[in-house]
Amino acid sequence: MKKNKYLFAIIMAGIFFTPTIVTAVETDNLQQSNLPELYGKYLDESSRYGADIMLPNIHPKSLTTPTAWGAANGVLFFGIGGTVNAPYDDEADGAAVVGVGFGDPTENLGAQIALFSLDLDSWDRYSASAHIHRDLGGGSAIGAGVENIVLLEGNQPDDEEYDESYYIVFSQSVQSDVFLNKHCASKLHFSIGIGSGRFGEKSDADVESGKDRYGTYIFGNVAYEMFDEFNAILDWNGLNLNAGVGKTFWIDQFPLSVTLGAADLTDNSGDETRFIFALATGFKL
Repeated sequence: MKKNKYLFAIIMAGIFFTPTIVTAVETDNLQQSNLPELYGKYLDESSRYGADIMLPNIHPKSLTTPTAWGAANGVLFFGIGGTVNAPYDDEADGAAVVGVGFGDPTENLGAQIALFSLDLDSWDRYSASAHIHRDLGGGSAIGAGVENIVLLEGNQPDDEEYDESYYIVFSQSVQSDVFLNKHCASKLHFSIGIGSGRFGEKSDADVESGKDRYGTYIFGNVAYEMFDEFNAILDWNGLNLNAGVGKTFWIDQFPLSVTLGAADLTDNSGDETRFIFALATGFKL
């Protein structure tokens, strides 16, 4: 459990906010007449949620932690992300993801599977993840999943290991007129969960530098929409605190979500504060 665990935590943003933006496009009270015309094709999907429910907004809601909301109903998504620099290293690192969502979380269960490339130089290291989720009504959802299922190790360095991490998470878009945005969605969101692996087990490099071996195993995130334009995000991944911003842009009829942040804000893990980023998009098949 070495550098790869940090990288996987960062690139997970590419999977956890991508399904959210596409699901939000389908369901985020799109029947409102003041929304762009491009939302029109999703009216039938959104109407089943009811106009009185403030669903999540369309911007990213986490940096390195899961949310319960996920892809479903034939959503295909792509993402790329990285860190500058990697922990205990003087080089940047990055990874990419592609995945698909199926099922229906409002009727029974939604499910998503994703494939990760963990080496953008040689493209010979791959892992997978799986996430199931259920809409609970009232802007809330519950999800569970597993990350980092090794498919191909490639030329894995000796100081890197691949470990699976399991988790369960609850997410809520807060229902209050105080947090109503101009699209009739909620401005305030939070998630809380518990997990194994990367959510509580630090790297050998951390231990060798004098840090404790274990974190909290409990993680969470909070996202608040600022100026009707972007989300300010704070998350705790079980090992360290991270802060940043996330915004979804529209390119024609396709959403492009971007997160920028600072990771490892405390000395609980890692060797210094680092810059992290992720970009993602998706569409419904």
